[in-house]
Amino acid sequence: MTTTPTPDTPPARLPGGKRPSRPRWAVAGERALEALIRFCGVSAVIFVLAIFFFVFREAIPVLFGGRFDIGEFLFSTKWYPTSMSNVRYGTFALTVGTMTVTTLAMAIAVPFGLGAAIYISEFCGPRQKETLKVIIELLAAIPSVVWGFIGLTVISKFITTVTGTPVGVNLLNGSIILALMSVPIIVSIGEDAFKAVPDSFREAAVAMGTTKWQLILRVLLPAAKNGLLAAVLLGVGRAVGETMAVLMATGHSVQIPHGIFDSVRTLTANVAAELGEAAAGSDHYRVLFLTGILLFAITFVVNLTADMVIRGVRRR
Repeated sequence: MTTTPTPDTPPARLPGGKRPSRPRWAVAGERALEALIRFCGVSAVIFVLAIFFFVFREAIPVLFGGRFDIGEFLFSTKWYPTSMSNVRYGTFALTVGTMTVTTLAMAIAVPFGLGAAIYISEFCGPRQKETLKVIIELLAAIPSVVWGFIGLTVISKFITTVTGTPVGVNLLNGSIILALMSVPIIVSIGEDAFKAVPDSFREAAVAMGTTKWQLILRVLLPAAKNGLLAAVLLGVGRAVGETMAVLMATGHSVQIPHGIFDSVRTLTANVAAELGEAAAGSDHYRVLFLTGILLFAITFVVNLTADMVIRGVRRR
């Protein structure tokens, strides 16, 4: 009596303990598929290294030209790359502009984003949840130049009307636009973090007589904290790296802001505005690539800080 092998049982062996031979085309196809999967796995690392190589190749020569001062580049507020008599490449005001716009945007986006994630996860019915998720995904799909146009034509007029400030393209305008662009990411990742909390946590909390808000504050938020931190980190990354929206909505003025109604310029907007006008191979051209390295460093510090915070939370 013979039995057919099932998927859970190993294939039959030939006399002598050898497995039946497979066709060469099947072995070759399997190896090719394995190689393709491995290449896809390391392709992200390859692309990142290629970007690093390209940016560093264009930026490094300016550091060894003998006329460039790295201290002035990092800590001076004077940005005059086209001056005929006294060229200066100071990015401190640009860095401060980037950090202030990002900080204010996150102060607006994080409460709204996490609140919307809680509402979608815990208070919505199935139909309403699907409708809101589709709307949020549509918001995330709006191009940044469209957001910048909204800030330039709509939000700027609203700011001038409500506050009386003479200029509506300023730090507040850019922060509102970046917050609107970051909220869909925070909501989507935050809702997934709440969804990943086991239902047994909710059932145990309800069995102990907790209210809905007690369940959220004392059970769901602590259980989903790692995912929520990741959501906030992705929102910060979106805000730091945004270009066209802040170029159109912040006023593009090189200065350290003293209030939310002051115009500012960010590092990304500066690169986008001037790279097309800089002569290839000139000091101005290479300093703009050096600004890209500075952005890499800022992003690395943000990611490293968030990673250390997440590890500290996990240890607790």
